Amino acid sequence: MEIKELAKVEQAGLFGTLTQLGHEQVVFCYDEATGLKSIIAIHNTTLGPALGGTRMWNYASEQDALTDVLRLSRGMTFKAAISGLNLGGGKAVIIGDARTMKTEAFLRRFGKFVNSLNGKYITAEDVNMKTSDMEYIHMETNHVTGLPESMGGGGDPSPVTAYGTYVGMKASAKKQYGTDSLNGKRIMVQGVGQVGMHLVEYLVKENAKVFISDISEEKVKALAKKHGVTMVNQDDVYSMDVDIYAPCALGATINDDTIPQLKCSIIAGAANNQLKDEVKHGYMLIDRSITYAPDFLINAGGLINVYNEYLGNYNRERVFAHADKIYDTCMKVFRLAEKEKINNQEAAIRVAEERIEAIGRVRIPR
Repeated sequence: MEIKELAKVEQAGLFGTLTQLGHEQVVFCYDEATGLKSIIAIHNTTLGPALGGTRMWNYASEQDALTDVLRLSRGMTFKAAISGLNLGGGKAVIIGDARTMKTEAFLRRFGKFVNSLNGKYITAEDVNMKTSDMEYIHMETNHVTGLPESMGGGGDPSPVTAYGTYVGMKASAKKQYGTDSLNGKRIMVQGVGQVGMHLVEYLVKENAKVFISDISEEKVKALAKKHGVTMVNQDDVYSMDVDIYAPCALGATINDDTIPQLKCSIIAGAANNQLKDEVKHGYMLIDRSITYAPDFLINAGGLINVYNEYLGNYNRERVFAHADKIYDTCMKVFRLAEKEKINNQEAAIRVAEERIEAIGRVRIPR
């Protein structure tokens, strides 16, 4: 599968888009009684069932929701493959305001839709979803992970996602500076939700100079007070004179408008789909000598966490040990990109696809 310019893909029509991005199945879910509107996208199940979180967002349009779930599910395929997990890629989005629409009935109805896929898709928490929401979904399906520890689950996966991002950031520093120490490095963390908050904690412990920004002024103030980090206005994020930019909110923040403003030498964050155009913007970063840590590689900690829960006999130490491997995989990707003279995103996708193709050949029935 070649990388496609997503702007062009979106013009191809629904089935044209699915063909070009390589999706196997897309399910549109609607329940009039609860007001549930959801889309479940299953990208690839060569390595195993599609596991990916459910995101609830008040999208501007249904097309925006579809575009998001298609991009996210594709990224999950690569994330599972490059992390050595026996999982396929899938994702779900729920359209609406999480603050006002989520009820027990609403979430259990979504669980019924997940259950109707008979295990081909396994859900978990994502943006605006909590472990408590997974409890309601679990009432209607066993095909759910990210359950509370009290129910035998792995609990909140965000600390592991943050740790993997931190490990990937250190690998990027090794590539860029010759040392993986972040001591004294100026780091701009954009988005301090659950993952961004934990990432800040790791960075502060290593004596990095941390700057933070978020749409929630309350979160920014609380974290700044707790750790003594510096608050930054959202409009000033991209032009900050920093060593590392860590996007940890929504995607596509690396684009035609922001790249010329960047003064960093590394981009390493937890957000999904950070490059608005994987080809164009990947090479624009090379032109500016910016090392980019592929998002689906370094933010894989959350998936590693729920995968271990899915296998049973969950063990937190084993999860963090697996997330540590992100460092070596990053170095492998950086070497491949240099050797093949391609951008880091392309190199990471190539590594992921090689595993999918190899295992696909193993599983061909005789």
